[in-house]
Amino acid sequence: MVASVLIGIGFGVIARLLLLRSDYRQYPTFPHGQIIHLSLGFIASALGAVAVPALYQKNLTALTFLTVAAQQFRDVRNMERETLSKMDSMELVSRGTSYIEGIAMVFEGRNYLVILAAMAASLCAVALNVWAGLLGGVLALAAVWKLRSGKSLSHIADVQAGRVRVDGPDLYVDDIYIMNVGLESDQQIIRERGLGLVLAPRNANGRVTLSNLGQRQAILYDLSTILGVHRDTGEPALLPMAKLDMDSGRLGVFILPHEKDESKALEIASRVPLLETAVRMPSKAGVNQEAKDNG
Repeated sequence: MVASVLIGIGFGVIARLLLLRSDYRQYPTFPHGQIIHLSLGFIASALGAVAVPALYQKNLTALTFLTVAAQQFRDVRNMERETLSKMDSMELVSRGTSYIEGIAMVFEGRNYLVILAAMAASLCAVALNVWAGLLGGVLALAAVWKLRSGKSLSHIADVQAGRVRVDGPDLYVDDIYIMNVGLESDQQIIRERGLGLVLAPRNANGRVTLSNLGQRQAILYDLSTILGVHRDTGEPALLPMAKLDMDSGRLGVFILPHEKDESKALEIASRVPLLETAVRMPSKAGVNQEAKDNG
């Protein structure tokens, strides 16, 4: 039993290490933020590893511990949401509430993946032998690695470069109207440094998802964070913006990056995560399915 618990804890901690990444968003921070999440990962793996031998001995107290753990991980999600919301108020280009909720949801979900990895390794070790536990742990790590990230915008839309043009006071990306820019100095900056992208949805589901304000803000945040943003506070005319073409459903994106690299911008926009809170699937609605069947 001790060996199965140790195997479960070991694979659970490894699973959390696989899921722990500090990226361009600088979260979790190094080292204190990572220490917090690794500690929670160790606790989660210990709970998952101990639960299996306890249930084998018909000790139902283990289920109570798992219930308490689920409540603690929900508190972790609330903590992440609160922290990111406070950080967001200091950004020149904010993440937006949908992006923050998505990140908080991921941190909670990763602890559950750690529990499942630990339980899988421990179960194989208890039911069969230590070598089966090691094999089960490796298979669990493979599943964790596959589930480490979701879909991106490239799954629902085609990203193309757009031409930024200023027609009098009106700013356009291709033929998509973005905003009115009154000052000549701001118009000159936009002509020199402006970069435009056009995202064309592939179907009705993609069109509705791109129209979500949270998904649009996520695109602007990723582009501005990686490429930089040429603006300071109190300059609304230089704020990155994304607007829809109401007829076609295309999304025009305008940014003023420090690094004006069109190929990088296209790659970044393609990799923007598809927010779970922004995804809409009208094609799955019963009324649309009936219309399809009748057609």
